Amino acid sequence: MSLTCGIDIGGTKIAGGVVDEQGTILEELRVESPASSEEAIETAVAGLVQELRTRHEVTAVGVGAAGYVDRSRSVVMFAPNIAWRDVAMRADLEQRVDLPVVIENDANAAAWGEFRFGAGHDVDDLLLVTVGTGVGGGLVLGGRLYRGAFGVGAEIGHMRVVPHGILCGCGNRGCFEQYGSGTALVRDARAAASGGSLLARGVLDRAGGDPEAITGPLITEAARAGDPFAVEQLAEIGRWLGEGIASLTAVLDPAVVVVGGGVSEAGDLLLNPVRAAFAAQLTGRGHRPSLEIRKARLGNRAGLIGAADLARI
Repeated sequence: MSLTCGIDIGGTKIAGGVVDEQGTILEELRVESPASSEEAIETAVAGLVQELRTRHEVTAVGVGAAGYVDRSRSVVMFAPNIAWRDVAMRADLEQRVDLPVVIENDANAAAWGEFRFGAGHDVDDLLLVTVGTGVGGGLVLGGRLYRGAFGVGAEIGHMRVVPHGILCGCGNRGCFEQYGSGTALVRDARAAASGGSLLARGVLDRAGGDPEAITGPLITEAARAGDPFAVEQLAEIGRWLGEGIASLTAVLDPAVVVVGGGVSEAGDLLLNPVRAAFAAQLTGRGHRPSLEIRKARLGNRAGLIGAADLARI
């Protein structure tokens, strides 16, 4: 049985795991992510791989990186939220670990994981929308991962949806992820609480009276408990996502849209508004087959599993 190592590099943690051909994680390790230093990130990744190799016969390594990865799956050209600019990560890591390495965009890796082993296993055309700190996207068309002419396709979080809107980490204004992400959810809730909104009082009380202590999981917890302000905040994010997915569907026509990322843990509190906004905005609605919007099945391990599987291809 072929075993590969999947690595998922996030803004706060780096996860590494040994994955078999059925997408099962045999062992997983996590370390803190030194996001401000590319050298430190590569050192941490190499350390994870070497540690896992002491107990498993690994044949290759797949790395999911939150940035623009070139077509050869070698160079991280740009990352909005991590200190990567034209980093030859594949060559650097291959020298460190003495194994074949593939670098892939983290959302692409997660899309492949959900397509192969998760919520999209029964279709050939899938769009993954990851909702976390930002909004990520991955696309599988005709059973193949779509990467675009230069390797940077499906960066849906940086569609411009509001001209001259909120400044994004990518340097542009009005990007999709500034309105449909976990960051937007927390930003708007904190602003309401700081502004003295009576509606936000319940969420603010849960945060001990400190608006800066309001987090995405806290809002989700409050929404599950029936707090109307928290429910509405998730619904607002869902509306942005649903309208964006409707526009993307007009171009891509996937069979299934899978919604993943940390905010998707809110379940139907997020997904029902997504579905409602999508149904209201889809071009040709009522006269075309309707796709399904599903919650991701692999959770935050989709990128790790997908990256490991891509290392076999």
